[in-house]
Amino acid sequence: MNKKWSRRTLSWVQLSLFTMVLVLLNILSNAFFTQFDLTEEKRFTLTKPTKELLHSIDDVAYVRILLEGEFPAGFKRLQRATQELLQDFRSYSPWIEFEFEDPNEGSVAQRNKRRKELSELGINPTTLRLKDAEGTEEKLIYPWAIVYYKGREAYVNLLEQQGMQNPHVVLNNSIALLEYKFANAISKLMKGTKPYIAFTVGHGELNNLERKDLVNHLGQYYNVGTFVLDSAAYIPEEVAVLIVARPTSPFSEKDKFKIDQYVMRGGKVIWLIDRLNAALDSLRGRDAFVPLDYPLNLEDLLFKYGIRIEPNLLLDLQCGLIPQVVGMQGGQPQIDMFKWYYFPVVTPDLAHPITKGLDGIYLEFPSTIDTTVRIKTPVTRTVLLHSSPYSRVQYSPVRLNFDILHYEPDPEKFSKGPYPVAMLLEGEFPSLYEHRVTEKMLAGLEKIGKPFKARSEYTRMLVVSDGDIARNPVNLDGTIMPLGYNRFMRYQFANRDFLLNAIEYLQDPDGVIAARAKDVKLRLLDTVRTQEEKLKWQLINLVLPLAFLILLGVVWNWWRRRKYAIRQPV
Repeated sequence: MNKKWSRRTLSWVQLSLFTMVLVLLNILSNAFFTQFDLTEEKRFTLTKPTKELLHSIDDVAYVRILLEGEFPAGFKRLQRATQELLQDFRSYSPWIEFEFEDPNEGSVAQRNKRRKELSELGINPTTLRLKDAEGTEEKLIYPWAIVYYKGREAYVNLLEQQGMQNPHVVLNNSIALLEYKFANAISKLMKGTKPYIAFTVGHGELNNLERKDLVNHLGQYYNVGTFVLDSAAYIPEEVAVLIVARPTSPFSEKDKFKIDQYVMRGGKVIWLIDRLNAALDSLRGRDAFVPLDYPLNLEDLLFKYGIRIEPNLLLDLQCGLIPQVVGMQGGQPQIDMFKWYYFPVVTPDLAHPITKGLDGIYLEFPSTIDTTVRIKTPVTRTVLLHSSPYSRVQYSPVRLNFDILHYEPDPEKFSKGPYPVAMLLEGEFPSLYEHRVTEKMLAGLEKIGKPFKARSEYTRMLVVSDGDIARNPVNLDGTIMPLGYNRFMRYQFANRDFLLNAIEYLQDPDGVIAARAKDVKLRLLDTVRTQEEKLKWQLINLVLPLAFLILLGVVWNWWRRRKYAIRQPV
């Protein structure tokens, strides 16, 4: 009896200890969160800036994801990836709350009302064509999320532009950028004050209508305005990024000096420069046109910073289309589309936070950038955009006409590329005005509390050899089209995303934008091999597990029979 009681007591003790260990492990797992990411590219590991951001949240960040309903497998994958990411976010911050909803549920009147409300917010659907036994059905889905924080809200587009890319690549890029998009939205909403973005005016830059689309999208997270260099003694440090967007008239030495000292104090500048005065409208009603240099007086300043925009025009076989009249029929002009080599479409191929995952970017009459300029301070140059290998240049003076459309291009002439057209510079820059500042100027600078600096703090700037990259099309009635939209091709390129990413990176390259550099490798099946080895893999996946189960059952029965067999006495 005592022996039985001791065994029972021992069993209860063991059970109690086991339960206590489970409870303790559960408490420790809640107090000390950890995970193991065994993927090669660490796709399930949040970047350090994102973790720091999540730890700093002090109020509820509520996320509405409009991606609910019946979708094809690709969108189901995007939906699942979004859910998993937000669950990871919640593991680092208890303030994260999210909910999926279907904008297409309800009556026809309710759906139309909801779609109108979303459209007013700039949230537009994606049309899916679904095939079934009864035919093809079109369905509107909303791959969007809305983030709410302290009375403010931000909109997150979960799906990247498809453009000319493979749909699998687009979906993969969309999943890879989810962390950045949500972290960026939360980061912007948490900031109490919006940084200032200023466009220079007074030198023939893009007007209000031509830059309106970019300004509208910047306005959600930034205070955007203009800055007249002649009206101020200096550019204040509150200007987070200064944008010089397609100037056409000269900069005075005073204006250049103000920009130079702004850079010396750590200011960030985006230079969007047209070197030659070339425009498609210049050929209207003419047989030919010779574009001349814009007299910007910026060459020495940019050269001092390590950049030279060449006086040439870039031609690329990877380019946009323009319409041309090819004849008359019934009194009506017959129009056909032709490749216009002066309008290259550059496709980013660098895994940089600014360009990763972007679609093609549309340029108009760009020039090339010389990357060999040497300066005395340490500056890192990164070519963000370049032409295709099938490109060449024409140096000024060049005679522009439409005769080039009448002939097939000679591949041997279009084999000089690639050529750089957009460059990021990071480091310490020398001042153009070193040893050139008079005592009177020095006294004036001291008076306003801005002493002259001959060498900059560590800072960044971006140079693009095409000012039209930031110009949205303007209709005759004054309405605008989206930035990057080509009215001839009826397609929107990624110009806007490129500039928005660049502005974000210039301000804080180590912030949440670092998540844009994350890579999720796309591992597609070899379709030829799958067809050849189809039967083998079907047998492995179907027959082998069954054979293993049968073998396991036989071995199990044999072992039980051997263990529990009644042994006859000898």
